[in-house]
Amino acid sequence: MTDLPDDNFPLPDETQSAGLFEDLPQAAPKVEKSYRVLARKYRPQNFDDLIGQEAMVRTMRNAFAMGRVAHAFMLTGVRGVGKTTTARIIARALNCVGEDGNGGPTADPCGVCPNCKAILADRHPDVLEIDAASHTGVDDVREIIEGSRFRPLQARMKVYIIDEVHMLSRNAFNALLKTLEEPPEQVTFIFATTEIRKVPVTVLSRCQRFDLRRVPQEQLQDHFAKLAELENVSIAPEAINLIARAADGSVRDGLSLLDQAIAQKDDEDGAGQIEASTVSEMLGFADRALVFDLFKAMMAGKPDQVLELTDQAYASGADLGVLLSDLLDLVHLLSRIKSVPALKNSAELSELERVQGGELADKLSVPVLGRTWQMLLKGIREVDMAPNRKAAVEMVLIRLCYVSDLPSPDELIKQFKNGGGNPPTGGSKNTPPSSPTLSSSSAQGGGEAFLYAVGQNGAVSTGYSQPEAAQAYTVPEVKENIEPVQEKTTWYSWREVVVFVKEKQERLLHAHLRNSVHLVKFAPPMIEFRVEDKAPNNVAQQLSKLLNEYSTQRWTIVLSQHQGEPSLMEQEAIQAEADLKEVGQDPFILGIMQIFPGAKLGKLVNPQLDEYGLFPEDIPSMDDDAGAMRFDDPEIPPYDPDE
Repeated sequence: MTDLPDDNFPLPDETQSAGLFEDLPQAAPKVEKSYRVLARKYRPQNFDDLIGQEAMVRTMRNAFAMGRVAHAFMLTGVRGVGKTTTARIIARALNCVGEDGNGGPTADPCGVCPNCKAILADRHPDVLEIDAASHTGVDDVREIIEGSRFRPLQARMKVYIIDEVHMLSRNAFNALLKTLEEPPEQVTFIFATTEIRKVPVTVLSRCQRFDLRRVPQEQLQDHFAKLAELENVSIAPEAINLIARAADGSVRDGLSLLDQAIAQKDDEDGAGQIEASTVSEMLGFADRALVFDLFKAMMAGKPDQVLELTDQAYASGADLGVLLSDLLDLVHLLSRIKSVPALKNSAELSELERVQGGELADKLSVPVLGRTWQMLLKGIREVDMAPNRKAAVEMVLIRLCYVSDLPSPDELIKQFKNGGGNPPTGGSKNTPPSSPTLSSSSAQGGGEAFLYAVGQNGAVSTGYSQPEAAQAYTVPEVKENIEPVQEKTTWYSWREVVVFVKEKQERLLHAHLRNSVHLVKFAPPMIEFRVEDKAPNNVAQQLSKLLNEYSTQRWTIVLSQHQGEPSLMEQEAIQAEADLKEVGQDPFILGIMQIFPGAKLGKLVNPQLDEYGLFPEDIPSMDDDAGAMRFDDPEIPPYDPDE
């Protein structure tokens, strides 16, 4: 057997030989350093570089200054606002030793010490970043717990950064609780999540929570303009405005879009400017000027121009669903300018939005803008469900064109008052002639609207109108003239008895008298009625006891097998049906029905009726039995609901 060489045996020179069966290696070609995207190249290195998170930065600086740094942090917010970046800055701040190697924890890490450099390069052994999306189980958490028991290898603090922590399983969270509540002295946990509601409250209560906010659009514009200048890229302010708006508060999303916009340039030397049209085409937006032209043509009721502009946007590659969203944003902008006129001079708006937006806001009323908003909102949902998106968008826009000249509620009222309609002139048999009244109120959600109308007899009808004719109406509040019933020693009608029972808080008895009792004869101090089978057997005893307690007379309650009159609830239904029929034939209501096709009359509210939906009674004189009212007498004609 050949002896093994000792440690001093010379090894072959790797630069001269590559093995027995290989040629000598050639000089490796020089590989250029790969391009780093802007989101990585300009990632914040310290708290001063973070934008839009002033509250969190101020708290962290004070905590480091006072030596009151928590052992666990929970960073939450939408994507791209700096959660992981903030976690790395905290890790560097905890472990920075300064340029001389003698520094302590600081809110301004030096960036040049070995710990800062290693953390920046993502290769520090004591700063561990874990993706909870791929490490969701209990075993993964147990590894973290076991590792936290050992002291750091070279840093001051061992830091665990767990991203998307809401992805951990319930058992994994439970396994982490004890360590999170009483961690080792030299361990810090930093959690990041976009779904804070999915994190158990038991975990949240053990962490210091920071909500990272969306970065304002104006601040994003300034930030992107500075970075474009550092990259020696010329980009139009309107283009930056579009990118900042599309970023929706996310710095990372905005930088990715800026990277993409820079790549849109045709010239390699970078001398040309990136225009707003280029960015708009890249994002799938219609040109902003085209959106304004489309909106003005739509409000002017010109469907031919609207379809022509829509075809232009479609030919240029714009998503027509996004086009409706652009119109929706424009309606919101005009409503804001209408409410806050100072926005016309705001720096966050482009010149086009300030000038043309201000002019449109002055011309359009709030009801028209509200109606347009509702129809666009409903149209976007229709487009998402339609098999042909282009056809669905065109139908929505055509509909808006023909609704644009629909009169608003106040204009409609003026037309009727000035003789544009056919207001009723005759009175009803119950009330003197009166003009129906209408006033506007907010429309209901989903595009539908309530329709209220007052008829000649004072009845108020409610119902739903079609979404495209959506303007809501309501009637002014009417104070009822019914005076409360005072305590009496006798009662002159059956309805007075029922009202008295209600006043005495006998709710169950009152419900039975109203719904299940049919009056046969009322002759004070005697009442005869029939009780339905669904009511209890002691209704008569309960009523007799109550009346005799508050009356000087001795009241007698007689149970009968005769049919009697309808119950109060049945009489209310009969009266409501009669009122609905009468209101439906009113000329004014018929005129409204023609203006709002598909509208239906619903429940009636008549201030002339009492709480039982009936007209006030004419109380007859009752001397002994002469004035007794009997409802099953053969000589009396049968009860006719129409009379």
